[in-house]
Order: sequence, then C-alpha cells, then structure tokens
Amino acid sequence: MKNLSKITEIEDLRRVAERKVPRMFYDYVDSGSWTETTYRSNETDFDRIKLRQRVLVDMDNRSLATQMIGEEVKMPVAIAPTGFTGMMWADGEIHAARAAEKFGVPFSLSTMSICSIEDIATHTSKPFWFQLYVMRDHEYVANLIQRAKDANCSALILTADLQVLGQRHKDIKNGLSAPPRPTLANIVNLMTKPQWCMNMLGTKRHSFGNIVGHAKGVDDLSSLTAWTEEQFDPRLSWDDVARIKDMWGGKLIIKGIMEPEDAIMAARSGADALVVSNHGGRQLDGALSSISALSDIVQAVHAENSDIEVWLDSGIRSGQDVLKARALGAKGTMIGRSFLYGLGAYGEDGVRRALEIIHKECDLSMAFCGHTDINKVTTDILVKGTYENLKVANR
Repeated sequence: MKNLSKITEIEDLRRVAERKVPRMFYDYVDSGSWTETTYRSNETDFDRIKLRQRVLVDMDNRSLATQMIGEEVKMPVAIAPTGFTGMMWADGEIHAARAAEKFGVPFSLSTMSICSIEDIATHTSKPFWFQLYVMRDHEYVANLIQRAKDANCSALILTADLQVLGQRHKDIKNGLSAPPRPTLANIVNLMTKPQWCMNMLGTKRHSFGNIVGHAKGVDDLSSLTAWTEEQFDPRLSWDDVARIKDMWGGKLIIKGIMEPEDAIMAARSGADALVVSNHGGRQLDGALSSISALSDIVQAVHAENSDIEVWLDSGIRSGQDVLKARALGAKGTMIGRSFLYGLGAYGEDGVRRALEIIHKECDLSMAFCGHTDINKVTTDILVKGTYENLKVANR
C-alpha cells in the first residue's frame, strides 16, 4: 500500500486524478448535464447545513457500524455503480471492488462497466451488488440478471432515472468513447498521461465487459456504439418493476427517486431500498439537490408505514455529508465521484484512502456533535434553520 497519509481530503484526490487521467474520462466523472446547476447544488446544499457542537460528552467507544439491507457495513456508505470506471484506472472496477471489500463496505457494479460481472466475481470473495439498466432487448436484460445471480450478487439496483440520456456538453465536445478514439486532440492528451497509458497496455479490458460478446450483434467496438445509442428503454415504467423483481428474486434497490410520489410507488413495489438521487446532476439539470429532497421522501415513506430503507447519493464529498444525510433520515449513502477521484489518482490505494477519509471525518464529526453511535444520530445534531428550508433555498 502506498503511504497516502498526506492526502487528507477528497479534494486532494480530485486534483491528482485531474492530472493523471485523460481529459475525456476525467470530464466524464467531473461534470453534469447542461449548465451543471444541479451538479453544483448537490455539493453546496450540504454546506448550508450546520452542525451543533457539544462538549464534555463521553466520546469513547465510537462506532459507525450499521446495516444496509441487512448487510453489515463498517459505515453507512456503499460504492455507487458508475460507468466507465475501468477507464479511470486499468481494471478499475476490480480495484474498487477489492478496496471496498477490504474496508467493509458494499461495492456496486454498473451495467456500463469496463470489467464484467464475471471479472468482479473472480477477483473478490464476498457478494457484491449489480446495477441494471433496462434495455429494449429483453433477452439481454434477462441474461444480465441471470449472470448477476450466477455471480452470487446479493442485491440488484434498478436505475430508474436513465430512460433517456441527459445531455452532457463535455462528453460531446470530448468525443467520449471506450477506448479513446484516435483523434489528434486525444493523442496529444494521452501523451501527457504516461502512467495511465502504461496501465492500460497491461490489460485487455478496454470496452464494456457486460455488453461486448453478450448482446446480440455486438462483437466489437464498431457495433457497440450503435447498440448503446438505441438500447436504453424509454418505455420503462412502474409496471416493469414487479417483472424485474420476480426475475431477480432477491434484494432490490431502486435508484433515482427525487419526489415523494415516486418514493411511495417504490415503497409499494416491494423494493428493499430506494436511493434519493439525481444521478449526480447528470440527468435533469435544474432539479433539486438530493439532500434537499431527502426529508420529504423520508416523511412520505414513514407515512406509508413501509420498511423500505431510504438512502442518498449525489453530492457526498466528505464524512460530514454522510453524517448530515444520516441525521436527516437516510439509513445509508452511496458515493460515486469521491471514490472515482481516488481510483483515478492511485488505483486501489486511492479508493481505500477515499474510504478512510470519509470514515474519519464522519467519526470525528459525530463525536464533536456529542454522539458515539451512528445509529442514534438524529436531527438533534443539526442547527435549526439550516436544514428545514433547503428545498425553498434550492428552488
């Protein structure tokens, strides 16, 4: 393991990743749709929430350990499913999954990953989660679900907010592709990233491992582009959830919930958890930040007397963000960019460091707020007036 003790915050990892990762892949991670208003507010709205400092409280024997859908976790954080992860660092999904397993938090693999479901199963010893994008090709979707079963995945994440793709200006300008297209601009940029290039030369995994060789008619990169552009299914609806749940037969998580009405539908669907998420500000620009939508969704689920777990992603860059989300009712959280910055900077060691940073920040902040058990944290750690009107301020 590298000694990364001088890396003290997620922003440190972001700066290193920006320097090491080719522009098109760094921009893919560090961007939102259209004007990126929602992307920015995901972070800034966390900053609006202030913590109450308490003193002369016994701070010994602290614990962030809890459960997410019945699984023991070292802290209420899971690695979110992210596309193109293996382009931030060669075999990136494998490195991230290993780091998560060693640290004690769940890892989620995206349909649009570079490493395949089978790759992750081969290189890890504990069950991981698989995230499903529903495609028009229902046979392919059924095969994906079966492959996740065969790999002993312990939960299926149904992403609900990507029936159509949000427009991300940087990706269009960069000509995003996996692997990079050999344009002059890309070649020049790659020449400034020698470590990334050397790492990529050492792996055969350069495309979407869950698609190429598995989807009908997709045997190479030339056919992959056309297939992905036409396959996201805009017809996906709540009527499909029961069908997918029956096909899967295990724990189901619905990701992309931003309104109480949809939270109620998720609760009634029989899902085990829902994720309050605006896809990291990468879909509907101008939508609420995830943290400003959280409280209303928690209240709606409680009113249903449902035992569905409410989680949150989009905007978490610190352990304090995790603590604030927990105080406002999120039983768990998911991190995307925070671990991707670590991965792009230092591979598996960088993901480990990102998790260490978030854990330490959450642990110390909880102590300063007068608590020793994350399971007992409530809004009593928050300064009144700094969180109740988040939704109004966001609008």
